[in-house]
Amino acid sequence: MQTECLVAGAAPTVRVQVRFLHVVERKVGRMNAEGRLDFVDELRVGNERYLAWDEASERQILIDDLNLPTLATARGVPITIPSGSGEESLIAPDGARAGVLARSWRALEGVVEVGAEAVQDELFKLRVTITNTTPWDHQDRASTLKQTLVSTHTILAVRDGAFISLIDPPQELKQLAESCENIRTWPVLAGEEGTTDTLLSSPIILYDYPRIAPESPGDLFDGTEIDQLLLLNILTLTDAEKDEIRASDPRAREILERSEALTAEDFMRLHGAIREFQMLGPETTPPSLLEQLEQPAPRSVVVDGVKLTPGSKVWLRPRPKGDIWDLALAGKLASIEAIEQDYEDRIHLAVLLEDDPGRDLGMERMPGHRFFFAPDEVEPLHDEGQ
Repeated sequence: MQTECLVAGAAPTVRVQVRFLHVVERKVGRMNAEGRLDFVDELRVGNERYLAWDEASERQILIDDLNLPTLATARGVPITIPSGSGEESLIAPDGARAGVLARSWRALEGVVEVGAEAVQDELFKLRVTITNTTPWDHQDRASTLKQTLVSTHTILAVRDGAFISLIDPPQELKQLAESCENIRTWPVLAGEEGTTDTLLSSPIILYDYPRIAPESPGDLFDGTEIDQLLLLNILTLTDAEKDEIRASDPRAREILERSEALTAEDFMRLHGAIREFQMLGPETTPPSLLEQLEQPAPRSVVVDGVKLTPGSKVWLRPRPKGDIWDLALAGKLASIEAIEQDYEDRIHLAVLLEDDPGRDLGMERMPGHRFFFAPDEVEPLHDEGQ
């Protein structure tokens, strides 16, 4: 896993924090009549049900006070986590030892390498590479997962300098930002919006300054977005599935119980939150509701001097700092399926991706295959013969 980013400053100093999960195998032991343990798939003790399960422990590697001008030769810090084990007794209501939870984890070995090079005056390209060197004997995926660095995140902090956004860099640094090679990770600015001293590099696509939505009722293992569909999926689980969740993981149990306790009002707060409005033209006196309903959408719009109508092909150029779909669709070729106008007089271009294998679903206006962009977020394909 490799993170590359740009750091501005004469002599910036960085702190590198690598965080990941280490799989912990949990076995359930039941005390037999001879006082020995028999390992079983599940065990009930009183009202509690315990399942054999894979858990995870949080691990962290911290490298502090790295002066970038001195990192022309990369500095390596080893990852060394020895194997281990532990037991937790399960006590029956009568006080007898009914069984144990036996936990064990494998050794992990690896290295974190940090290097930097000056690419301009008072501008550095910082590279953090994480390599797992744990011996591997071609075991299957389930076994291999127990000796991997699961869900690895890199958190960078800088003093006497500033990180440059790779999503929305200054125009003069755009080419350098695009030259940064990030492998299996996606770095974004983090913290309060406008700050430039923290960079989060994660294995999922985020935008700069990810944050918890104010409507979110709690942690859903992905604390940057509310997810109404996920909550609804949780509530449609069978009683047997819910019982298994409660017996497997304390955090999953807490999410399940919180989801079941949500009211209709809580769900309404999750539905259709609007962050901002952008008007296409000058404000005018709002028409009556009847006039709004009768007002047809324009048949064409002009972008960069080119008249666009349904069927016109465009390149998608979303505004910076958009959502995840904007990041994923930027630079794609699409055709306009329809021109629509909302009650605030904003124009929306409904587009279909040219390379979407499910394009016919977009023609049927199915979500996930039909996308909306403002006129200033598209670039006309001037030569449709290309």
